Amino acid sequence: MSYDEIEAVVEYGDGSFNVIKHGTYVICSVSNKRIPLSDLKYWSVERQEPYLDAKTSFIREKEINSG
Repeated sequence: MSYDEIEAVVEYGDGSFNVIKHGTYVICSVSNKRIPLSDLKYWSVERQEPYLDAKTSFIREKEINSG
């Protein structure tokens, strides 16, 4: 396995994130697509979940708050 294939473990904070286990990507909690750490801009601090983009973040918020 090359370094490019390693999933990172990340702790999501307000406005920034901390890489706990080095890797190059995380998996979107909605779409299950890889998000390169360099492109990671959307996440939930409360749920500790990364999102591919604003649309998937909104989808997840609707899922959580529709109950």
